[in-house]
Amino acid sequence: MRTFLTAATGLPTILPTAALVVAVCFWLLVAVGVTAADSFDADADLVPWGMGGVPVAVAFSLLTLLAWSLSVGATCALIALALPGPGAGLLRLVVQVGALLVAWWLTCLFVRPLHRLFPDERSPARPSVYDHAA
Repeated sequence: MRTFLTAATGLPTILPTAALVVAVCFWLLVAVGVTAADSFDADADLVPWGMGGVPVAVAFSLLTLLAWSLSVGATCALIALALPGPGAGLLRLVVQVGALLVAWWLTCLFVRPLHRLFPDERSPARPSVYDHAA
């Protein structure tokens, strides 16, 4: 448990931890009714990033959760390996960037089936099989 807490609150993993706390607080406000899940939809277009079709808050919350999970898991693995020297800090930073990239890729994969749950959202323009029939 101590390793997990050290990984979640140490540098550089504290950044996704703080983002996760913000996301959880946002969803608590949505649950209470203070704000709506589509509050940020006018502010950002996620279609170019491959995350279109769902509210911005859903996409970023999923990205944050995945990035946090991957970064804390990888940091726990690095702590267990106990690599000595200054290279360990640089390796932790590289792991965080890698975790963010993998989380973005996974978010793009998970958002595709979720866009059916949000019919009002602008989904990515994909040619349909039926577009060429006629």
